[in-house]
Amino acid sequence: MSLADHPAPAGPEPPVLRYAAFTRDPAGGNPAGVVLDAAGLDEATMLAVAARLGYSETAFLTPPPPGSTAAGGVRAYRARYFSPRAEVPFCGHATVATAVALGERYGAGEYLFHTQAGPVPVTVDERDGTLRATLTGVAPHTEEFAEADLAEALAALGWERAELDPALAPRVAYAGARHLVLAAATRDRLARLAYDFDRLRALMERTGLTTVHLVWRDAADPLVFHVRDPFPVGGVVEDPATGAAALAFGAYAREAGLVPDGAELTLRQGEDMGRPGVLTVTLVPGDPRVRVTGAGVPLPEPAA
Repeated sequence: MSLADHPAPAGPEPPVLRYAAFTRDPAGGNPAGVVLDAAGLDEATMLAVAARLGYSETAFLTPPPPGSTAAGGVRAYRARYFSPRAEVPFCGHATVATAVALGERYGAGEYLFHTQAGPVPVTVDERDGTLRATLTGVAPHTEEFAEADLAEALAALGWERAELDPALAPRVAYAGARHLVLAAATRDRLARLAYDFDRLRALMERTGLTTVHLVWRDAADPLVFHVRDPFPVGGVVEDPATGAAALAFGAYAREAGLVPDGAELTLRQGEDMGRPGVLTVTLVPGDPRVRVTGAGVPLPEPAA
């Protein structure tokens, strides 16, 4: 799908902010578009804005749904997310970017995003002069992935089954969007990513996957994981930092017994793309929901 499929809207386009999420450096993390006032925009216009911007996702805020409630002092919004190709139910890095943009305008505190996946509470705070956002994901779960579909995923990636880490079984994990978790046995295998874009996209569309979450557990620290997320269904070869996948992976790691309940995981993503980012995943005992924290910084305006 080309950008010509998304002509510019007839009316004036709303202001589009640009932020990098899960980083303190504008050259790192994952860029996202943010439209703080998308009231009156239809889906076609939102998709056109996202497609022309070209980031993996752009977030659009509108007033919260009628009848929704939020505790006193909590600013609530409806949030929708569009990749260059389609709407997605939830996006973590665009939520971080949007929350930081709101924090710059209204200050640190509590926010609530009503997403298609469900309500997502967000806390914005400041550390060392940089705003951070902590998202609490919707109730997660994991599920088996059919053997034939797994074989097709490996073939599309160009991975051999022997290159998988036998300690981390392939599974689909969900915390607002579905991600196939595949663990590489070596850091070198993770670093060499060259896959069949159309073949993997076809499989993902058929099985309802948002990304394939490729991971390698750091040999020096069992709470550190290096991750990559092919995102062909969004029209993007690779996502530099994927908050929704981090939430889902936290649920996967806890369910698989890889980490203790109450652990804090560090996910390092984007290093192989030259856009390093850090995602902090927190598991809270007694709460099945997963939290992910990341910094966010505004990006410079593009040259005219």
